[in-house]
Amino acid sequence: MTSPFVPVEVQALIDRQKIHDCIIRYCSGVDRFDREMVKSVYHDDALDDHGAFVGSVDEFIDWAFAYHAKYQHSHKHYVLNHRCDLDGDTAHTETYWIFSGKNQVGPGLTLSGGRYLDRFERRGGRWAIAARKCVIEWNGALGEFPLPQEALDAYAATGVASRDKTDPSYERPLTVTRARGHLPF
Repeated sequence: MTSPFVPVEVQALIDRQKIHDCIIRYCSGVDRFDREMVKSVYHDDALDDHGAFVGSVDEFIDWAFAYHAKYQHSHKHYVLNHRCDLDGDTAHTETYWIFSGKNQVGPGLTLSGGRYLDRFERRGGRWAIAARKCVIEWNGALGEFPLPQEALDAYAATGVASRDKTDPSYERPLTVTRARGHLPF
């Protein structure tokens, strides 16, 4: 919902930022298996076409969480270029993405890339996805890059990544409690 007191150009920036925030929340929600966060980016009647899956929001979340739990120890979604074409209470976006998966079977690490093509709608003042197509354009496996145990231990000391709300990203307020220092690389 636009305000008569906000210039059109400023409202467009606000709308674009709210839409981009939805896309970022989607990535965090899927990576953390946070159902409420993922649901927050979709309208209840939205449809998602992820290639191997087409269906409703709840069906998609069930499918995606089961897929990632079965095939990856951990995974991350990264978003890159983002284009947003606003048209009143509708917006069409194209967002480039990279996916990394630390696999339970097969290659240790795989990467995929593609684009999210989304139709966002503003309903009741809230921007959310009404329709999504996930275009997968490439994938491949990476070789192992061994790190010294000392480095792995130091990285783990910042907090153990998890696929739930115990992940350090939920820490509020975020604090740093470890002593200052660095490894001699």
